Amino acid sequence: MKLKNVLIVVKDIERSQKFYRDLFGLEMVLDNDGNMILTEGLVLQEEKYWKAFLGRDIIPENNASELYFVEPDIEGFIDRLEKYFPEVKYVNRLMTHSWGQKVIRFYDPDGNLIEVGTPI
Repeated sequence: MKLKNVLIVVKDIERSQKFYRDLFGLEMVLDNDGNMILTEGLVLQEEKYWKAFLGRDIIPENNASELYFVEPDIEGFIDRLEKYFPEVKYVNRLMTHSWGQKVIRFYDPDGNLIEVGTPI
């Protein structure tokens, strides 16, 4: 068995596609009307469909999961983040762990937690 995709719920799929393209270089593989597959296996699912499917409310910023990206040029990434998305909500700004890895954590526009760190 193999993990194929990771799905996150978003309110505005076009806004989210732009966010993940501009920051992480993820491109659309398939647009299936409310369900969009991006490169690297990330799937965007529009909230209205997900909510109807589950019959439950969506809880943004629930901190129950995290998308993790590795970026050698973390300072350049932060410049890009602040340039394109200055309104981003940070969990923690750039910090260095005791083992030397630099990381930053923030929420995407829909409250999905993201961590970007330098390679270990």
